[in-house]
Amino acid sequence: MATYLDEENLQKQIEEIEALSSIYGEEWCVIDEASRIFCIQVSDDLNKPKWRLCLQVVLPLEYPSTAPPIYQLNAPWLKGKDRLELCNSLEEIYVTNLGESILYLWVERIREFLVEKSLSDDPAECTNTIKTTEELEVDYEDDFDFAYQPGIQKDAPKLLEFVLPQESQDEELPPIYHGEPMTDRRSTFQAHLAPVVTPNQVKMVLDKLYENKKIASATHNIYAYRIYCEDKQTFLQDCEDDGETAAGGRVLHLMQILDVRNVMVVVSRWYGGILLGPDRFKHINNCARNILVEHNYTESLDESCKSGKHKKVKTKKGR
Repeated sequence: MATYLDEENLQKQIEEIEALSSIYGEEWCVIDEASRIFCIQVSDDLNKPKWRLCLQVVLPLEYPSTAPPIYQLNAPWLKGKDRLELCNSLEEIYVTNLGESILYLWVERIREFLVEKSLSDDPAECTNTIKTTEELEVDYEDDFDFAYQPGIQKDAPKLLEFVLPQESQDEELPPIYHGEPMTDRRSTFQAHLAPVVTPNQVKMVLDKLYENKKIASATHNIYAYRIYCEDKQTFLQDCEDDGETAAGGRVLHLMQILDVRNVMVVVSRWYGGILLGPDRFKHINNCARNILVEHNYTESLDESCKSGKHKKVKTKKGR
């Protein structure tokens, strides 16, 4: 049963949304009014934008009195230090204005952040960023060309930053296979698979994938791997969300259920501007499972069921 406070929150939300819609016009978008899901496209300049970003918010019943909006920031270029700095700014605004409506303050802080970035960054870099974004918007459903494309190079995940023995640095790059892309509401998902037997090969595969401009500019590149250590009869395994909270863990859990070994799976997601909710995790897992089935990695499930044995798991440290 809705309480008086819930009704007061809802009224404040309605008034805030009406005001934002009036202020921002076409920039403001209602995704699902019943579920209180909204988004706004923010840029550094309305006429000649160099940097763009999509802010998505879900307004819980407790907002604004006792809970913040649930938010997500989407832009191909927003990673690492930039993302952390902006998220910290938004959370500081919430803490400073507890109990108040803060969406307008958030939008203007994002715009201020984009303006600052536009003034501080190299003009050519800004132009390339917008060009990449526009190409992604029109090419999401096209087939991908995985030929070597120098240019955008994404940093390797932090958990792989360790010193490797000289002999392991001489390993060959494993073959990389690419699954069929699937699209739902303008978001595109595609899985990539490689056989791996050492952590160094995991890093090599990631580096090679990031050489491809389309993969490097994906909103998320989620991955997980499992390597079976024969001598210790344990698994070396790890995963990475790349900004899609808990997605890497879900893929790793799928691989554990299927009892696959000596393989890594990367799932790229190109966000299309529409919230998918829990469906995004279903698509990520389905892409991962399909490519594992396609390359016969699920045969180990039958063998495991027949033997009834379960191996110990050793999770890689250092994240």
